Amino acid sequence: MASVRAITGGIYNMRRMLNVPFGYKLIVPYVLCLLVAVLTVGMFAYAHSVNSLREKTRENIQGTLQQIRDNIRYRTDDVERISKMLYYNYSLQSALRRYEQGWYSYETMTKTLMPALENLLNYTASNIGLSLYLQNDTLPELYYTDIDQNPLLSIKRYEIYHLKRIQETDWYRGLEFSGSMADQRIWRQILRDESYGNISLLQRLDDVHRGQNIGLVRVTVQISDLLDSVDYHKIGEYTTLEVLDGSGNVVLESAPEAEGLKGSRTGNRLLLSEPLDGLGWELRAYIPNSLFDESANNVRRMTLIVCLISAFVLAFLGIGVSSYFSRRIQKIVGSLNAFRDGDFQKRIHYKGNDELAQIAAAFNRMGSNIEELIHKNYVAGLQKKEAELESLQAQINPHFLYNTLSSINRLAQFGDIQKLHILVQELAKFYRLSLNRGEILTTVGKEIEHAKAYIAIQCIKYGNRLSVYYDIDHAALDYMTVKLILQPMLENALEHAWFGSTIGIRLVVEKRETDIVFKIIDNGVGMNADTIEQILAPEGPRIGYGIRNVDSRIKLHGGNGYGVAIASRSGIGTCIQITIPCRM
Repeated sequence: MASVRAITGGIYNMRRMLNVPFGYKLIVPYVLCLLVAVLTVGMFAYAHSVNSLREKTRENIQGTLQQIRDNIRYRTDDVERISKMLYYNYSLQSALRRYEQGWYSYETMTKTLMPALENLLNYTASNIGLSLYLQNDTLPELYYTDIDQNPLLSIKRYEIYHLKRIQETDWYRGLEFSGSMADQRIWRQILRDESYGNISLLQRLDDVHRGQNIGLVRVTVQISDLLDSVDYHKIGEYTTLEVLDGSGNVVLESAPEAEGLKGSRTGNRLLLSEPLDGLGWELRAYIPNSLFDESANNVRRMTLIVCLISAFVLAFLGIGVSSYFSRRIQKIVGSLNAFRDGDFQKRIHYKGNDELAQIAAAFNRMGSNIEELIHKNYVAGLQKKEAELESLQAQINPHFLYNTLSSINRLAQFGDIQKLHILVQELAKFYRLSLNRGEILTTVGKEIEHAKAYIAIQCIKYGNRLSVYYDIDHAALDYMTVKLILQPMLENALEHAWFGSTIGIRLVVEKRETDIVFKIIDNGVGMNADTIEQILAPEGPRIGYGIRNVDSRIKLHGGNGYGVAIASRSGIGTCIQITIPCRM
């Protein structure tokens, strides 16, 4: 009897479960599925966010190291430029070829050699030492006798020696120059450089016309001046920066603790490095993992909060949907299908204030929010594009102003008032057109005026050695273009394209059906295919930085179909073509 009652009770309970409304039976598996989905998505989002954060932090730190490397490279380039200017001083080479004593020797020293060295010392603001070792022993020596302190701590100065003084020294015999005659430069610590904390740039001084060695140039600079940008504060607390020479010895270290390098290499730290080209050194950064762990903990907490909120909201909506799942579901499905097809104007309208009406209202708000988010993302994308354009534009080489002011200083010293007047006028026009009231775009006509102002300044500098020709299509002058696209190309030609003592440049502007084409053609030294490929590579080496800058700005403004193209042959010349869209 008892067994019969038990069986009857079980059947009754089963029937009660079967009579439970469908919405309540659906909510249990829905909640389980919801929890699984939220946990899965949360774990994936957390892992992806942490990895992305680590990679972004690493990229930012690597970018900071690259900026420090570029600052060091700028300092070394400045020193190398001094030796290069002395190397290409043809009047000095002509004077050093003559072995005559007496009045000619005195005149060479006072009117050629000493003024040239004085001008080179004024080229840079840093204290440097310039030493010249000459084969021509008919010229007198000129040097200082103070050997007890570092001379670079107080003044700039130059010295002149006979080459025979050092020909038997070990460091001179060990010099091994490589490359072309113009690139015969080596960075090395010689004589008392190591004890004073200095380093010297050594370069052969050649007779360019005869291909003979006529001496040695030594430019000495303090290592602390070259590496003043190496500062751990630029990366973060508890970070250590160090510079190693080619033998692995520490040249300079920047760290927050007094323990020095020993403490920086202990523990679990990330090592990032950048080579210092030219010097043959290496820049290293030791990053503590705590820098990443703190950010990862923040992401973990935020992910947990978002998952909990998402689970709560979705569970609440799921209860409402499951209660009325069997009613009017087709209308909801139809609206969802409309959303799937991109129709975000679709709305659901129910009378009353029950759960279904609330779902309809939530659905309608969701559609409005999606439209608003789409609009915001579109506007944000445009703003980001403009910001990138302004950032790239701001990287135009700032050293042109410094060089022009140096030219103004020299003209003022020589009393050439007419050229000084012209140079100041053209410089004012150049920067008036460059600023352009802060606008990114300008007209083709103003861009050409800007280029002509730059050429006028350079013509004063180079004189008859520079010839420029213009072939301008006046139909293109009123169209709009990104500003500062011609000047970097002209500067690049004047910096790298010289092939002998003269150079000719032709600027062509042509309007086509839908495009405007600029061509900068020179008869210089030219380039091979490998060099062109490196220049146009998005993540290429330091060469061609200005050309890539112009190409990036044009693509940001006009699209990937526009930009810079290069055609060149070694020994014949180069043609740089810039294509922009026709826009008023």
